[in-house]
Amino acid sequence: MVDEPQVIEALRAVQDPELRESIVELGMVHDVVVEDGQVSFTLALTTLACPLREQIIEEAEQAVMTLDHVEDVNVTLREMTAEEKERIWPEKPPRQQQAGVAEHLNNVKHVVAVMSGKGGVGKSSVAALLAVALRRQGKRVGVLDADITGPSIPKMFGLHEPPPMGPIGIIPAETEEGIHVMSINLLLPAEDEAVIWRGPLISGAIKQFWGDVVWGDLDYLIVDLPPGTSDASLTVMQSMPLNGVVLVTSPQGLAGMVVRKAARMAEQLNVPIVGVVENMSYALCPNCGERIDIFGPSKSEGVARSVGAPFLGRLPLDPELAERCDAGEIELYPAEDFESIVEEVQKRVPEKARQPATARQQRP
Repeated sequence: MVDEPQVIEALRAVQDPELRESIVELGMVHDVVVEDGQVSFTLALTTLACPLREQIIEEAEQAVMTLDHVEDVNVTLREMTAEEKERIWPEKPPRQQQAGVAEHLNNVKHVVAVMSGKGGVGKSSVAALLAVALRRQGKRVGVLDADITGPSIPKMFGLHEPPPMGPIGIIPAETEEGIHVMSINLLLPAEDEAVIWRGPLISGAIKQFWGDVVWGDLDYLIVDLPPGTSDASLTVMQSMPLNGVVLVTSPQGLAGMVVRKAARMAEQLNVPIVGVVENMSYALCPNCGERIDIFGPSKSEGVARSVGAPFLGRLPLDPELAERCDAGEIELYPAEDFESIVEEVQKRVPEKARQPATARQQRP
């Protein structure tokens, strides 16, 4: 018959994927009970928000099931006490203080940046809608809010609490529908606190959001870039393995002019342009349903042609979207107009990420 020492020995082969050590040696296994072919035990995790906990449970169950006469395994979870965590890191700082320590844990298939030449065209709402539409198709999705000085993604998704800290890095916040989100606004004492940082600090924060956040397995990571061609955009394009960039504009000629600047930046840094989305293209009269071109006739298809990129579609100026974003309910917005756009994005995003070339012109 199987006994407790045999169970412990079997579990010794299971490693915590973050700490790279045996779960037995880390003191994670407790309360082992063996009775009539039924094995139960408790796993003490460093944090219950660990995105890799299902992997640990599965490997632990499989290890015990290899023992003779074991018919069933029942695993209970709890979080380590402060004393138990202290035994893992007795007199040294946690590993999350090392730069980029979580990157080896992440498996992100597609990294897509959403960019605009200027502010006020609804770039962040397009990035959020792209994430929501992909999630509705069953994709594993994350949103990295790289707009450090003007972060709006958390409010759109109704996120306000700071994300938990795991043993290796930050665990991203999670929306009601399971979208993982990381933003500087989740780390500030108050949502309306200003981030008055110079370029190097902003670039450092973006690198940490990529390398020090445990994103885990994602089909798509949507990166919401700040408007323009600043240091933040340059950092993303130079330090992250982008599969492509979606450009957002509005019908005005001025918006088209500055989106061409963003397109030139992407080309210069060897990042594929997935396509151009025109936001706030029109409005529908609430009384008669007549389509009104508030900002005049569209020029975005011509802009897309001028930069050699596909035109992905138009989105209306919709008061319901603004209301949903203000209420933190963007995941409840129907977004029928976005369905064809997200299909085009998926078809056109390259499978292989491009490692960005060094900028021929860098900011001083």
